[in-house]
Amino acid sequence: MSTDVASSETAPTGGTWSPPSTGGLRKALVDGATVAKRNLIKIKRVPDLLVFSTISPIMFILLFGYIFGSAIKAPPGVGYREYLIPGIFAQTVIFGVTVTGAGLADDIQKGIIDRFRSLPMSRSAVLVGRTTSDVLNNVLVVVIMSLTGLIIGWRIRTSVGEALGGFVLLLLFAYAMSWIMALVGLLVPSPEVVNNASFIVIFPLTFIANTFVPTKNFPSVLRVIANWNPVTTVTQAARQLFGNTGTAPLPTDPWSLHHPILYTLCWVVGILVVFVPLSVRQYKRAAAR
Repeated sequence: MSTDVASSETAPTGGTWSPPSTGGLRKALVDGATVAKRNLIKIKRVPDLLVFSTISPIMFILLFGYIFGSAIKAPPGVGYREYLIPGIFAQTVIFGVTVTGAGLADDIQKGIIDRFRSLPMSRSAVLVGRTTSDVLNNVLVVVIMSLTGLIIGWRIRTSVGEALGGFVLLLLFAYAMSWIMALVGLLVPSPEVVNNASFIVIFPLTFIANTFVPTKNFPSVLRVIANWNPVTTVTQAARQLFGNTGTAPLPTDPWSLHHPILYTLCWVVGILVVFVPLSVRQYKRAAAR
């Protein structure tokens, strides 16, 4: 595979086509790293992508922290801003995965995927590189959000190891979700459709959860949905690992809230097991169109 995948976007498309090498895991990772580099270079050249992906969560932190925070009651033992920040983290990294689907749809629309097919690269490299680069973008966004949270009063009350575990769990969940969006991006015809379709699903998914308020005051049906929503548990797990929970879960709370880390990891594994092969299969079909 070429060491500069980005340059392949402008390379001639003529010549005799030869099937790409399926390769093994090592080849998929090496080729995926090259594709990830290409995607990161694209962000560098179009800084608006990064600017707007960081402005939105900062606005949420400031609006909820200073405006709605005075009217929203956090659980006993924790201030609302400390309760809020892990929820904003979860919401932001999940919204960030829409970039995966939109980016793949854009590459298909512009014919870049066909050019990747002409290279002797692993068939899964484009998807591995796309999802990896988007996680790395999320890392930068989380760092900026963390600094904003510290400025408005958020604090980590646990050890460094536990705090790092909280960040890693958030990014792992986002990585798994990005494979769902990869499949969506390969199925729909344009980046605009990906963004609109994703918003319809992700918006209620992140709000019917404990991202901004405790679920105990939800209507009964919504409370059950929220308590088993993986967004709720990844948020709850992050709060535990950051020391922002205040009080322990109630005895009447479901198993998911008593074991949020394990429950979230189960979702991560389940999503990857289902959507990685589905996405790779759909990529082959999309590339052959």
